[in-house]
Formats: sequence, structure tokens, C-alpha cells
Amino acid sequence: MLLSTRAACVIGWPIRHSRSPLIHGYWIRQHGLDADYRREAVEPAAFADFVRNLSAHGYTGANVTIPHKEMALELSEPDDRARAVGAANTLWLDGGRLRSTNTDVEGFTANLDDAVPGWAQRSGDALVLGAGGSARAVVYGLIERGVARINVVNRTIDRANELARRFGPAVQPADWSALPGLLSNTSLLVNTTSLGMTGQPPLEIDLGPLPAHAIVTDLVYAPLKTSLLGAAEARGLATADGLGMLLHQAVRGFELWFGVRPQVTSELRKLVETDLTK
Repeated sequence: MLLSTRAACVIGWPIRHSRSPLIHGYWIRQHGLDADYRREAVEPAAFADFVRNLSAHGYTGANVTIPHKEMALELSEPDDRARAVGAANTLWLDGGRLRSTNTDVEGFTANLDDAVPGWAQRSGDALVLGAGGSARAVVYGLIERGVARINVVNRTIDRANELARRFGPAVQPADWSALPGLLSNTSLLVNTTSLGMTGQPPLEIDLGPLPAHAIVTDLVYAPLKTSLLGAAEARGLATADGLGMLLHQAVRGFELWFGVRPQVTSELRKLVETDLTK
């Protein structure tokens, strides 16, 4: 049995909605670790002091969520992923140095690997809806995996243009009105917006022009099956949901803090699904 006296946490404002303690608590029990993972509600004005004194609070590392991800980047030594995305969601202490990464990148690609093996080899473009922080992580992951053209569609074209400036010629910005014309050569459609989330307006897209080999993935995980995924399944298209990304993005942080690389299992997924549907 592996033993550890380490503790980690998730920091946000608010934070009570976070499923991270459920996920990491499952892995702690599975691996028989003497460890803990807690929620820390830290308002923005107190975040810098909390993070600078992470060890004094008893933590070897932390997840960071809204609204602290950009500040976490500034206060730490980011790796290439966090720097490129412009936000950090995972912190860890390394010999007194506070380091950071963005595991949304690998969470997105690992979820696709799990749901649709070989997805990156399908012919066609990627099409990303939205141009916020999640979109930056997705675009970086797609570039890492060799996707040559990524159309970024956003209602505000200036934000899509910013992603093109950040990531280079692989990113082609487009206005929302261009969406119907782009779908016919799309092999991977990714929703990074909040549209379709519980309490938000629906994401209404006609998926008819998508090729039969196209994959549709939605970063929204409440509801578990969004209207976008339901429409894709009705057409017989391959899909990957947002819960899978949530689970896979947690893997590397756990490994960094506790020295064990956990697995995303069907049992863990069912545990979180049950919690989400309460």
C-alpha cells in the first residue's frame, strides 16, 4: 500500500459546486493513500496571499478554478501549456518553487482518445465554438496533436482574432454567420461556450452539413447529454461529452501531488454522474 501525508485542494470563489473533491477522494481511497483533498473558498483579494503561503496552509498543491486561473499563472512558474493558454488550473510545490500547468489541454485530448480512438487522423478541419479560456486550451491541444486547420467561430470576431494572434496560422477566425459554410469540411466540432448548459440558452446548430465521419464534443457536462450531443447521436455521429474531460483533466494534478497516476474508470464516471443528476 502506498502512503502519503500530503494534502491538496481546489481554490475558487465560489467553490461549493466543485466535483474535484469527489474525483480525488475516489482515487485517494482506491490507492490507499493517507492523503486529503479539500475545497478552499478564497475571494479574489485574498488569493495571492493564500497561494504564496500554500505550504503553510498544509498543501503541496492545488487546483484553481474561476475566477483565479489568470492570477495563478502570474504567481507561479508556468510550463509551456499554461503560458500558451494564458491560465493555470493546477499548482504544485517543487523544492520551494510554485509551478503551474493547464491540464484542460490534456483533459480535452485524453477524453477524445478515450471516446474516439484515432480521432486526430480523420480528414477535415476542426471547428471550435467560442474563444474564451476553454477554447484556448482546446486549440493548444489540437495544435499539439497535429491538426492543421482550426476554425474558431465566435459571436465577437475580435476574440477569435486574438486566438489567431496567439496561436498562429493554424487558427482561422470566423464570425458566427460563417458557421453553416464551415461545417461541410469539419471532422471535429467542439463547443467551448456555455450555451446548452443548465440554466443557459440552448445551442441551436443544424448539424446536417457535417460529414458522416465527423466527431462532436461538448465541454458542457451539466446536463450530461446536451442538445448538441443529442443531435449528433441522432445523426449517428461519434461524440465525446464534457464529463469525460472533467475526469481526465484531474489525472495529472493527482500524480503531481501524490506520486500515483490514477485511471479514469467507469466506476468513477458513474459516481460523478450520480452526483451530477441529484
